[in-house]
Amino acid sequence: MTDDTPVPTGADEGPRLSAVVHGRNVQGHLQECLEDLVTGPAAPVEVIVATTDPAAHRLAERYAAQDPRLLPLPLPDGTGDAAARAAGAARATTPWLHFVPAKDRVPGGAWRTVTDLAAAQPPDVDVLVLDAVHSTWWATGRPSPDASVLARAGRVPRTLDDCPDLWRVAPLLGARVLRTDHWRAHPEWAAEPDAELLAYAALARARRITALDHPVLDDRRLRTASLPPPTPEDHYGLVGRYEAVQEVLAARGASTAVRAALYDVMVREWLRVIARGALPEPVAREFFHRAARAAARWRPPGHPAPPGLDGVRYRLLERDAYRPYRAVQGVNHQQREVRERWRTRGRRAAAKLRDHRYRRALDRPVHDDLAVFSAYWDRGVTCNPAAIADKLAALAPEVRQVWVVARDRVPLLPPGTRYVVPGTPDYWEALARARFLVNNVNFSGAVVKRPDAVHLQTHHGTPLKRMGLDQLSYPAAAKGLNFRALLARVDKWDYSVSANPHSTETWERAYPSRYVSLDHGYPRNDVLHRATPARIRAVRERLGIPRGRTAFLYAPTHRDYEAGWTPRLDLAALAAQLGEDAVLLVRGHYFYGGTSPLSGLRRDGRVVDVSAYDPVEDLQLAADGLITDYSSLMFDYAGLDRPVLVYADDWETYARTRGVYFDLTTQAPGHVVRTQEELTEAIRSGAWQDAASAKTRAAFRRRFCAYDDGLAAERVVRRVFLGEPESALPPVVPVDERRPVPTPQEADAT
Repeated sequence: MTDDTPVPTGADEGPRLSAVVHGRNVQGHLQECLEDLVTGPAAPVEVIVATTDPAAHRLAERYAAQDPRLLPLPLPDGTGDAAARAAGAARATTPWLHFVPAKDRVPGGAWRTVTDLAAAQPPDVDVLVLDAVHSTWWATGRPSPDASVLARAGRVPRTLDDCPDLWRVAPLLGARVLRTDHWRAHPEWAAEPDAELLAYAALARARRITALDHPVLDDRRLRTASLPPPTPEDHYGLVGRYEAVQEVLAARGASTAVRAALYDVMVREWLRVIARGALPEPVAREFFHRAARAAARWRPPGHPAPPGLDGVRYRLLERDAYRPYRAVQGVNHQQREVRERWRTRGRRAAAKLRDHRYRRALDRPVHDDLAVFSAYWDRGVTCNPAAIADKLAALAPEVRQVWVVARDRVPLLPPGTRYVVPGTPDYWEALARARFLVNNVNFSGAVVKRPDAVHLQTHHGTPLKRMGLDQLSYPAAAKGLNFRALLARVDKWDYSVSANPHSTETWERAYPSRYVSLDHGYPRNDVLHRATPARIRAVRERLGIPRGRTAFLYAPTHRDYEAGWTPRLDLAALAAQLGEDAVLLVRGHYFYGGTSPLSGLRRDGRVVDVSAYDPVEDLQLAADGLITDYSSLMFDYAGLDRPVLVYADDWETYARTRGVYFDLTTQAPGHVVRTQEELTEAIRSGAWQDAASAKTRAAFRRRFCAYDDGLAAERVVRRVFLGEPESALPPVVPVDERRPVPTPQEADAT
């Protein structure tokens, strides 16, 4: 086991993390914080609620009665944050501390991630640096810009010399988890009111640090107008904060690289305050002088200024040249205002012209014979919209079809496709005058829903992970989604296509509006129920799969809590263990370099990269079995009644961070395996296609393939485009009465 591998935890373990929720019930937000804690996923955490006002005391007592992990610690009314933090930390009984201001929240599942990470750390790691999301009165869970820095630092324990860029991560004490001994080794911290200084000091004094780009705090930004106005000393304190950290680094003999990285952060912060802080002139002048003295004192020898105007500002600050600085700033403001005026005029003119054309087009009658299609944010002709368009051409060839396609995808379009590029005059004209608008995501929020146009939302998968408004409790997954804007787009839907009762129920809750649910099945899956043996053979030949070989489609899903793709299977080892009779069709953008063990496997056809292959339905037809984790592809593939293996090595992490609608490990379409060894054994032993697998798959098909019978596109076209009543549509064939298309082996035998 490596240092960056989380240690599995059991349900009966004792607490490994002491969370100190501290402070007043600011603007009533403490209740949200405590509600999340008692209703969220269980984790080995003791929660010390150090409250400092009577309303907060009462809340802490009430929630402690619901959850024994909560330990109320009422403090005298008016106790400051520093004293509350210190009192809570003094009660801690675990190796790690997490300070959570009472106004903030902890994203669901974050503590389990932290405790797993903490358990894997060697004794000299003093600080875990994690990410945060930010909420305001008008938006929740907005991502921070720090994820890329944290991802580069990685989970391997490092010193500040190894990753000086960590100074650039926002100094939120609540996004840092401290080893309890590290906190107690510095008793002076207990009296420090500046939480941001503590966040920096913890880094400066740490022996080693581990970083993870996973949000552990939902930092609530209170409305400025609701807070007391800052005093001049509040502003000057920003200078003192950085000087205090520089003194710590100097006392520890920190390297020039570490000091230089902090120097750049602090000078940029000071210049930002001077330029944009709207300080009264006397305060701005004094702030500049104090910052100048500190900059001159702490500038590392020979440290270069950045290029361009920023470098000029650096040098003026270091020379304490306030008047020249203001002069440069004034000239720059004038130049920026002139440039911005011209840019604004250009944007306004373009927008005005576009809006004028669009509004004029909206005033003209719709074209009853025009349908506009788009899929996956204008990627091209694919998914449910493509299947509907194909059936529409057969049943109503008089309807003109136009696709919205991004400019860089135009060369990939099928020959003869009529298209418009987003943002062009033709694009706005088509959207304004089309009778039918079909998409598997959403059109731009600027698109107007006219009363005589029909908007058809087809979706693009069966939901396992939380969607729409159900993401409100999972800010890490929502990543700053504007829910008001989302609902405004949903309100334009007239119809919503569904593949099963679970999807219908989920869409109606996650996207509440007045649209009509069409329980017709997913049109893209029609081919999975109507394909001929000849088509199956042709697809396998096109992919280079020799007759008689068993092909497995490996299709992992995206994980919101990972900044990049993390390989979960050793494909070279898997292919070697399965032998020459097996072929792996791998759908993912992660192939190894040319000198890897996969090179030879690709040459002899045992591993085939199908990441860019479309349509994905062909890959399903070609595969004897599916290996996936949490991809919605499993719901479509189950309709073929072919074996599925669920590789759920990180199910608990995925479920608690992304949010899910049901426990896949107990309601899977086949065997669930947790390790590569289990996966390999399931295939080699034949368990992947045994009777137990067939039984679980049958239950899964009845639940999630209820409407997919090969006639979905016809039902949608007749209902939406031809206006036929539900009673006139082809009835859905019950799951138990369907005859699946031939397997590849059966197709080869015909």
